[in-house]
Amino acid sequence: MTVSTTSGPRILTRPEHPISRQDIESNALKVLYRLHNAKFKGYLVGGAVRDLMLERRPKDFDVSTDARPQQIRRLFRNSRIIGRRFRLAHVYFREGIVEVSTFRRNPDPEAQNGAPGDHLITDDNVFGTPREDAFRRDFTINALFYNIGDYSVIDYVGGIEDLEKRLIRAIGDPEIRFKEDPVRMLRACEIAGRLDFDIEEKTAAAASTCRREIERASPARMAEEISQLLRSGSATPALRHAQDLGLLGAFLPEARPLLADAGSEPTDFAAVLPAIDRLAVGNPPPSDAALLAALLLPGVFLRRRQMEQDRGRPIGREALRKLVGKVVDPFLLRFRISKAKSDQAHQAIGAFHRLGENWRTAGDRVRFAGHPGFDDALTLLEILVEATGEGGEDLALWRKVREHRPKRRERAVRRRRPRRRRRR
Repeated sequence: MTVSTTSGPRILTRPEHPISRQDIESNALKVLYRLHNAKFKGYLVGGAVRDLMLERRPKDFDVSTDARPQQIRRLFRNSRIIGRRFRLAHVYFREGIVEVSTFRRNPDPEAQNGAPGDHLITDDNVFGTPREDAFRRDFTINALFYNIGDYSVIDYVGGIEDLEKRLIRAIGDPEIRFKEDPVRMLRACEIAGRLDFDIEEKTAAAASTCRREIERASPARMAEEISQLLRSGSATPALRHAQDLGLLGAFLPEARPLLADAGSEPTDFAAVLPAIDRLAVGNPPPSDAALLAALLLPGVFLRRRQMEQDRGRPIGREALRKLVGKVVDPFLLRFRISKAKSDQAHQAIGAFHRLGENWRTAGDRVRFAGHPGFDDALTLLEILVEATGEGGEDLALWRKVREHRPKRRERAVRRRRPRRRRRR
């Protein structure tokens, strides 16, 4: 399907779509109405409109407007301008943040920092019209606008039709769009997995062709996308899509053991990823460090199994610590994971392996429950019990131990005495 860039938009009036203001976060409504009352356009955009059209609860409520960042800043005293590659405003409320961006258009290739012919976008601060903003977005179903002025849904790119067909389709030439921003390929897999949509044929073929481009993506952005994926509750179908497109080997080979099918080797961990998905949507959800550790744990198991088979005996604690580093550190360095989160992942995997040791006394167990990686290690054990149906007695025992560990004392806040003025 091709969409004309010159024809008028398709507009659904209020009776023609399911979006109600009752389903929009109150702070987002405040932002939309203040923009509208100040004579600016105020549109709810992106995934929020997509999810509301599907009668799902959106995760975020983002707003776009024709007001420039400095005008937004003056209109909202509780706002702050952020970003360099893409400048926008964050409007702060007690309950959270509403992100407000100015309508953009596709930037000029000459203004980018790449070599001639390189499509990678490094500067995206060229303002435009709502139509231009729609055509610069990634997928048709993410380019719908909800206009607070008349409560209509505006579609310049055929997103309504693709919602009905349950398709993920890139806007424009998919190869160019993926070279502009390689993270879009991973996002296509994540959206398809979460919504149970298919990826349109040309879009899928382009992602497969451009799969090595994902290595050029910002490590920090990729790390955030992977964390969001693991927290989404739909990592299994999303990574299946990535595997089918050939993306997995390019950005996340560590996940291969988790996607092994019956009849292939190894199959030990095929149930781990669905278990992660079930626990990720629990209350409280697992920490990011625990989810990263769960992703990397099968690689540690496989390496440990091989070492113990070669040696003919179990490996010691120090050898295990070095083994964990060899498996985990390349991933943490590749995505530039923060030192704090890296330390937490190491502690989680190390503490998890100690859960299976022979403990002499109940007191030793209680003292170990104060280990900084214990809670995340217990999460890993929960995931494996959920995946295999084995180890439930050990899990119940360690949960009881956790109840009896001494409460951590909070450090008292020392009140500083006011400084005395020196007499002249």
